[in-house]
Amino acid sequence: MDTLIPSLSQLIEFSVAPVFLLTGIAGFLSVMSGRLGRISDRVRIAERQIQTLADPQLVERSKQEIIVLWSRVRAANWAIGFCVASGLMICLVIGLLFAGSLLVIDLKMPIIVLFVLAMLLLICALVLFLVEVRLATHSINIVRTIHKPDRKRAGTSF
Repeated sequence: MDTLIPSLSQLIEFSVAPVFLLTGIAGFLSVMSGRLGRISDRVRIAERQIQTLADPQLVERSKQEIIVLWSRVRAANWAIGFCVASGLMICLVIGLLFAGSLLVIDLKMPIIVLFVLAMLLLICALVLFLVEVRLATHSINIVRTIHKPDRKRAGTSF
C-alpha cells in the first residue's frame, strides 16, 4: 500500500498537464460555439431581410454576405469538430495513463500517438478558426455601406 501512494501521486502529476490542455480546449469550444451562434443569427436576419429589399445592388450585396456567412458556418463547424476530437484524444490519454499504471501495462506508444493526434487535431481547429476570422473580416467589406472618408477630401487628419 505504501508504494501505491507515491506512484498515484506521480500519476496525478502526469495527468495534470493534459487536464489543463483539456480546459483550454473547452474554452476554445466555448468561443467557437458563441461565434457559430452569432453567425447563425446573422444568416437568419440576412435571409429575412433580403426579401424586403428593392434595390438590386443591395440584394446582390446581401446574397454575397449570405454566401460568406455560410462559409463561416462551415469553417466554425469543422473547427468545433476538430476541437472536440482533440478533446476526446486528450481524455483517452488521461484514461490510458491511469489504465497503464493500474494494470501495470506499458502504454507509452498509444499515449504518445494519441497525444500527437490530439495536437494535430487542435492545430487543424486553430487553422479553421483563423479561416473563419478571415472570412468574418472579409464579410465586413461586403456589407460596409459607409466608407472611410478620404483624408484629402475631408480635410481632417485622423
